[in-house]
Amino acid sequence: MGKSKYLLLVAFAALCFAASPQKAPAQIAVQIGPPPECPYGYFDYPPYDCAPYGYYGPEWFPGGIFIGAGPWYRGRERFWGYVDNHYDRHDGWHGEYPHRGEHWDEHHRPGRVEHFRGNERRDGHGHSNLGERHEHGEHGGHPH
Repeated sequence: MGKSKYLLLVAFAALCFAASPQKAPAQIAVQIGPPPECPYGYFDYPPYDCAPYGYYGPEWFPGGIFIGAGPWYRGRERFWGYVDNHYDRHDGWHGEYPHRGEHWDEHHRPGRVEHFRGNERRDGHGHSNLGERHEHGEHGGHPH
């Protein structure tokens, strides 16, 4: 009778294992909402703060309209545009940024930066030609 109790115990364990609920694959839905309303564009990494006048070069504003950045980028494929990363807080900027909903100043029209000196190229999706150290978004590197 020892063997039959053992077999019964093994059969019961197998039945419990087979009857246990299977894990379903996880599904995640992310809604990003509308792009930030900023007078001179916004950074291409979270929290998508408004960029100051002079950060983006003129190629980011064809026809005076910002082509977007991050999840709202709507520029051409394989685009790399110049930015002046001196205006990025990850690169030492301590000045003010415009607030969402602000409008551009008549003397500082989007895409018309006098004497613009870009020192970095970005693709609108958070990637930098300077490498991972300058990719501050979720998929990028670390701020320095």
